[in-house]
Amino acid sequence: MICWKCKKEIPLEKPARSDECPLCHADLHVCKACEFYESGAHNDCRESSADMVTEKERANFCDYFRTSRKLSSSQGACGISGNEKAAAARDAFNALFN
Repeated sequence: MICWKCKKEIPLEKPARSDECPLCHADLHVCKACEFYESGAHNDCRESSADMVTEKERANFCDYFRTSRKLSSSQGACGISGNEKAAAARDAFNALFN
């Protein structure tokens, strides 16, 4: 699996609630590492039967958790995430008009 926080490969298929990334010590059984996580969806989750979890970056007991395959593809060819690209574009726009 890929750590949701540091984006490093971890030799683990399905994390237990207590598992952490050995590199950055982030919890691994979290909403942000789940296949069903989608920011902007109802409760930020596409699984309609899942209970609401308020802290998306903290370990939880969700029975619907499935390790996301999208984490590794959320970065571009240069390893830049979509959020970093958006921030760079916004900064370039502001530099033109300020």
